[in-house]
Amino acid sequence: MLAGFQNMTFEFGARVILEDATWHIQPGEHIGLIGYNGTGKSTLLKLLAGEYTASGGTVERSRSTSIGYLHQDLLSFDTSDSILKVAMGAFDKVLTVENELEQLVQEMELEEKAGKPQSEQLLNTYTDKLHEMDLLDGYNIHHKTEEVLQGLGFSNAHLKRPYHEFSGGWRMRVLLAKMILQKPDLLLLDEPTNHLDLPSIEWLEKYLKNYQGSVVIVSHDKYFLDRMVDKIVELYQQDLHFYNGNYSFYEKEKEMRISIQQKAYENQKDYIRQQERFIERFKAKASKAAAAQSAMKRLDKIDRIENVEMERPDMRIQFRIDRSPGKLLVQLKDASKNFGDNQIILHAEAEIERGDKIALIGANGKGKSTVLRIVAGTEPFTGERIWGHHVDASFYAQHQLESLNLNDSVLEEMKQAGSGKNELELRTLLGCFLFSGDDVDKKIKVLSGGEKARVALAKTIAGKANFLLLDEPTNHLDIHSCELLAEALNKYEGSYILVSHDRYFISKTANKIWEIEDGRIKVFKGNYDEYVEWNKRMASQGKPATTKAKPEKQAEEPVKQPVISQPVNKEAKKLLQKQQKRVEQLEADIKHLQSESNRLELQLSAPEIYADRQKFLVAESEYKKAALSLTVAMQTYDAALEKLMELEEEQ
Repeated sequence: MLAGFQNMTFEFGARVILEDATWHIQPGEHIGLIGYNGTGKSTLLKLLAGEYTASGGTVERSRSTSIGYLHQDLLSFDTSDSILKVAMGAFDKVLTVENELEQLVQEMELEEKAGKPQSEQLLNTYTDKLHEMDLLDGYNIHHKTEEVLQGLGFSNAHLKRPYHEFSGGWRMRVLLAKMILQKPDLLLLDEPTNHLDLPSIEWLEKYLKNYQGSVVIVSHDKYFLDRMVDKIVELYQQDLHFYNGNYSFYEKEKEMRISIQQKAYENQKDYIRQQERFIERFKAKASKAAAAQSAMKRLDKIDRIENVEMERPDMRIQFRIDRSPGKLLVQLKDASKNFGDNQIILHAEAEIERGDKIALIGANGKGKSTVLRIVAGTEPFTGERIWGHHVDASFYAQHQLESLNLNDSVLEEMKQAGSGKNELELRTLLGCFLFSGDDVDKKIKVLSGGEKARVALAKTIAGKANFLLLDEPTNHLDIHSCELLAEALNKYEGSYILVSHDRYFISKTANKIWEIEDGRIKVFKGNYDEYVEWNKRMASQGKPATTKAKPEKQAEEPVKQPVISQPVNKEAKKLLQKQQKRVEQLEADIKHLQSESNRLELQLSAPEIYADRQKFLVAESEYKKAALSLTVAMQTYDAALEKLMELEEEQ
């Protein structure tokens, strides 16, 4: 055994994280540690790493066991050393021997300059150190370090840059590289994929699959867990539950366990009910009193099976929209953006239509977040970004958690969202994100990463936008919350574009893929699984990896046409104004019909209507007519809006 717990109890104040739990980690195990946000997964890793002390039982660690622990708090580390030097800190013993060899060489050179014969002791020490260097494979540490850093997304040009010049996500990669190079017996990884792009995640998967030591991983990425682990440990209701398989196995096995326990619970409940009826009926009857007494004793001794109703914190995410936008939401024309020599996009063309649910993918450094900000209108660039009609956008930025005011309460932060909602409405919305009662008065600074993410998500949807821009929305959420978010986005009537490294999440949410490649935005019309299959097919046929199924063509170098002034067409202008009035009238009609439909829907649930069949049938008929009128009005509005856009383009 490398490490583990024996009858361990751990508490945070009055809150019990773990009670009388035992867990032994064996050599070579690859374990996924899962549980809902706030149950204490990160706390368990800290207990294993020796950062916390148990309040009961023992934390066991072999004296010879080396432990590497990657966690978000490491971002406080700062230095002006190059990232190559920071990562090479993994080989501290080799570096010590290397320094000793340099000192020995200097001493031998001094003896030579002084004309003294070479000291036999000095030569023997030097030979011993060379042998030690060879045993440690010290001559390959530069190559090994560069290889791991490159696998995690760093280019050769990055390696000599100071560590402090990099953002938090890239710093975490350097520290992950250092930990990998140390090759500890037990590797503890807390959300290692949060700061990695898809190519880096795939590289890490390949590396960890062949890792000789044991690994415990906390991750919300189901695909990653499926490929990486052969055992799942679930932290649930202050206890640890073990499953010998990957995440998919865990899901099936847990469902089966729950089904078996539920049947056993129902059977026992029926048995107890029968025994209680028997006791109640015959306890006062002399001929049956002894039997009733025996039944009472049996019930007292019975080991009660617990009801398996799932106690899980379910977010009630509902993305609503106030109004429907036009057919075209956003259009990028001749868009170019660079940071110095780093060209992100060059003369790129792209458009987002109503109903598009886009995943923006690509390696880190390709500019996914930059393109997202360009679409949002928060990033300067050359070219045009054209908004469609009635587009209400809301942007969930990658840095949104950091931009939360740490000294605000949760409720105060929600008031900054500018949604126009009153305090009661905001409290109701926060309740859907698991902030109830006094929770809304908690300061942002005391919240966990998952809780901060929920606040940021609540702010994003508060305004009922019809177009969402989401940059890494699943970071810091647990697997169950990620699934709820994906489910909510699938029901969402608006459109969105999202950046995510979570392949499962992308596969469940996107109907179109954008990939930034060679300065262009290449579009694949299909979901992520279809996109992956297409890439494999192209590779097997020996075609360039850049080819995509059904890509939308874009010009390599758009030719600028001279602007020729045209005489104003009065008739066309008049027609345009008439169409604008028609669209405005239809908007007013839809608003009225929506209000009427809501009123009739509310009427249907009124007790006096529901109790009277005749009244209910009349009310139901009126509601159906109103709903049909609303559908027809929306279709008419869409056609009118499209016509308006055509007329505007002709002007």
